[in-house]
Amino acid sequence: METVLNGLTPEACLVYLDDIIIVGKSFEEHLSNLRRVFEKLKEAKLKLNPSKCNLFRHEVNYLGHIISADGVRTDPQKVSAVKDWRRPKNVHELRSFLGLCTYYRRFVKGFSSIARPLHRLTENKQKFLWTDECEEAFNSLKAALTSSPILVYPDPEKQFILDTDASHESVGAVLSQEINGQEHVIAYWSKCLSKPERNYCVTRKELLAIVKAVENFHSYLYGRKFLLRTDHASLTWLLNFKNTEGQIARWIQKLEEYDFEIKHRKGSLHELDRETLPDLHIFLLLHHI
Repeated sequence: METVLNGLTPEACLVYLDDIIIVGKSFEEHLSNLRRVFEKLKEAKLKLNPSKCNLFRHEVNYLGHIISADGVRTDPQKVSAVKDWRRPKNVHELRSFLGLCTYYRRFVKGFSSIARPLHRLTENKQKFLWTDECEEAFNSLKAALTSSPILVYPDPEKQFILDTDASHESVGAVLSQEINGQEHVIAYWSKCLSKPERNYCVTRKELLAIVKAVENFHSYLYGRKFLLRTDHASLTWLLNFKNTEGQIARWIQKLEEYDFEIKHRKGSLHELDRETLPDLHIFLLLHHI
């Protein structure tokens, strides 16, 4: 299907296997994009099943997400499975639960930190012992997913804001933009630290958070100037230091590929919680619309 619709930009339509979503910022634009898609399908001698077509909708269900003019949110019917999930009794059941939760991780601030106790139980040679910490993580994930926010679409004409932070066991970031005087989240990201990374000093962890966050949001940030905010003041000095070496030098060299202004932000005002830091085809939708 991607070959059939070749030439149509993501601002007109997106396709995943045999599912097509056609978009438009106005009725006229939407109608024009519909016509372009139909012409492509006609040229390929393909037919559509009318009973499976939803036209001129303000919102649609797509790959387990609800897509609307306001943004992207989780599908309540899919998330209800998380809400009603019984406590896992073995590793297999736990991995099934984590698999569903991970699919929606971009909606959850601090996903890696919250899920860390559960991931530990899935490690090799780890005895399956459900503790109070596991129960708390299990319930926290369920609560986070059933009350997840609407993620707004990125506006290529507006500046991106990247907030990063690090805790003992994870690093994370929030990508946002200011719309009508208020900051709105585009996506959350987080990553658990490896055992060697957990031994890094605070400054090195904070720098790692920046490097990994920039890599994760490369498609949004590369080639345009963005605002980078961190609550670790020494990073502002370190990123401008010329005599670094080793791993730090490689990280800074990597960041030099990007155009950003770094700004110190007090921890109390930081978008990320220091204790609970914050893919699928839907990434394309968030990136292009």
